[in-house]
Formats: sequence, structure tokens, C-alpha cells
Amino acid sequence: MKKLRGLLKASHFGPTLIVTSISWFFAAHYWWEGPAYVIAFGVFTGQLVVGWSNDLYDYKDDLMHNRQNKPLVSELISQSYLKRWLTFMVPFSFVANLLGPLGFKGGLVYMFGISMGVAYNFYFKFNVFSWFPYALAFAALPSCIAISKDVTPPVWMWLGGALLGSAAHFINVIKDMDQDRASGIGGAPQRIGKRNSIVVAGLLIALGLSTLVVFN
Repeated sequence: MKKLRGLLKASHFGPTLIVTSISWFFAAHYWWEGPAYVIAFGVFTGQLVVGWSNDLYDYKDDLMHNRQNKPLVSELISQSYLKRWLTFMVPFSFVANLLGPLGFKGGLVYMFGISMGVAYNFYFKFNVFSWFPYALAFAALPSCIAISKDVTPPVWMWLGGALLGSAAHFINVIKDMDQDRASGIGGAPQRIGKRNSIVVAGLLIALGLSTLVVFN
């Protein structure tokens, strides 16, 4: 039970649950409840890959700042244990999404979004384009479900997703911004500061919601 709790915490379970729930609602709209649960499960496995790779990569930094809310730092689980699960989950997530209701095209679009999440962990979080993988990943999430039904994703879906995803990035970074700067993490939010990040996030949310109204 302790290790299960550690795996869930390492997945960043709150955001993972939100993304999984969003995928279920879109899937239930385009499909029906049965396939929606299968699609949501596939999405969940992809989010595990993003969260687990993030905690593994950030372990030394989390340890330096004594982030006891992180399961590797609090020793709920070990690095080797999390690596074994990540090694299993990467191919499993590919199979679950490409061979599930999303199909090959929809599954590839979703896994592209997951690759953007991983790319953020290893590269984009350190530069001014840190918002870019969030934009692409949040655009891919609903779009992959539309594509699975041979529907061209409407503008409000991918553009709104990109804007709201970028806003989520600026909001998510605020709480650890001071520690990130001390660690040399120079993403877009860290470069413009907390106050400006809040302003940018508000503008992106407003643009995102406007997009849903105008193009829907």
C-alpha cells in the first residue's frame, strides 16, 4: 500500500486525474461510456509516464530543497522501483492507446502529446519556450479523440486547448518559482516573475475561453 501511494504521488495524481477526467468527457461525447472508460484508462497511463519521468529527473533538485511531499524524497518509493515501473509503462501506454478505441491515428496524436510532456521535463522547462509543450499537449488531448472518430478537430478545440494548457503552465510554476530560480531553472514563468505570470495566465485563460465561445 505504501508503494502504491508513492506511485500515485509520483504521477502528480491531482493533475493526472483532471486530465483523465477531461478525456473521459470528450470520449463519452464522441463515443459512448464504454469506450470512454477505455480511452480514459489509456490517457491515464500516458499521464503516469509524464509524472514519473518528472519525479525521476527532478529527484536531485527535490532532495536539495527537501520537498518531503515528493515520494522519492520522503522514501515512500525508491528510484530503482520507480524506474522499473516507468520502463514497463512506456511501451504499455503505447499499446493501450494505439490498439484501443483511439486507433492508430488518434493514439499517435495522444502519444505525441505525452512526448511533449516528457520533452518539457528534460528540456523545455529550462528555456523561454517552456509553455510550448504544454500548448501542444493540451491541444492534442481533445483532438486525438475527435480524430479517432474521423472528425477534423475544430479550431476551438485545439486552439482553446493550447491557450488553456499554456495558462496551466504559468499557474503550475508559481508555487515553486523561487526554488526553481535558485536551481537555475529558467522557463518562461521564472523569467518574468510571479506577478507577471499571474497576469499572463489570466490573459491566456481569457483568450482560451473566448476561443471556445467564438469558434464553437
